[in-house]
Amino acid sequence: LGKKVTMGPLVLNLKNQFCLVALIFSAASSGNYGVHAFITPQRRSAQQMRNTRSNAAFTKVLNAANQAEEQAVLQSVASPRSIGLALQLDDGTRKSHSMAENTAFVTGFFKGMSNRSSFASLVTSLYYVYSAMEEAFDVTTDDRVKALDKPELRRVQALRQDMKFYYGNENEVAAPTAATMAYVNRVKEVARDEPYLLVAHQYTRYLGDLFGGQMMGGMAMRSLDLEPGQGIKFYEFDGISNTKMYIEDWYRDLNALEFTEEQKQAIVDEANLVFTLNIGIFEELDGSPFKAMFAIFISTLKSKLGLSPALVE
Repeated sequence: LGKKVTMGPLVLNLKNQFCLVALIFSAASSGNYGVHAFITPQRRSAQQMRNTRSNAAFTKVLNAANQAEEQAVLQSVASPRSIGLALQLDDGTRKSHSMAENTAFVTGFFKGMSNRSSFASLVTSLYYVYSAMEEAFDVTTDDRVKALDKPELRRVQALRQDMKFYYGNENEVAAPTAATMAYVNRVKEVARDEPYLLVAHQYTRYLGDLFGGQMMGGMAMRSLDLEPGQGIKFYEFDGISNTKMYIEDWYRDLNALEFTEEQKQAIVDEANLVFTLNIGIFEELDGSPFKAMFAIFISTLKSKLGLSPALVE
């Protein structure tokens, strides 16, 4: 008693954190703080019982820590995202994006959701991009690209349904913008000269759609006051029942493909270029991101309060 115990700058993993909590819990539960004198037999017996219970609790927590650590290791080993080209792409794209680029991406997306006209323009640009991509997949002779080209991922048919909702007659669809054409031309160039780089377009577009599709579709629906399923077919993947498992399987297929180290780095560089090309499309959109965010906030508030739009307006 009275001695000050200090701990160095420990870096605790999950197991160590559990153990530390268990030790503190054990000491606190037992009431054993180093004072053993003047304890009656009755009190000693009661204390021994508490010690037994606290030791059992400690063992239970320690076992849980071991199981948690083993599970974390197994998940890390089992997840294809932790190795190979999958890891290289995730790390290489995340680290290269500046704060300004990420802000431009998010701001641009909200601009596209500020009104139906802007969102229709975004849908149109995506239609031209995905048409170029999927036409390239149809004619490519690169087996690696074919291996990752899954029918349930393709978006052109869904985008056609969305354009029909916004435009009615497809003859009224706007021509591609300058940024859209830059994106389309890059897809065609890659398909012609270095088709293996189409893997970067598959990764950036399809996995991005899967990761954020449900969330972004829901935000668009609230911001634009759409009925469920109206004008947001692009974000719906009817052929995929378990998104997380599907993405893991896609990464596993990606890692199974053979590329040289130079090709892998070129795929990472191409994925970063795709991100920039996508920002270019967003920057051309008209609309206020703040209007979209406010509309989403109000819609969410109404839903939480159980109010219909008619009762509020």
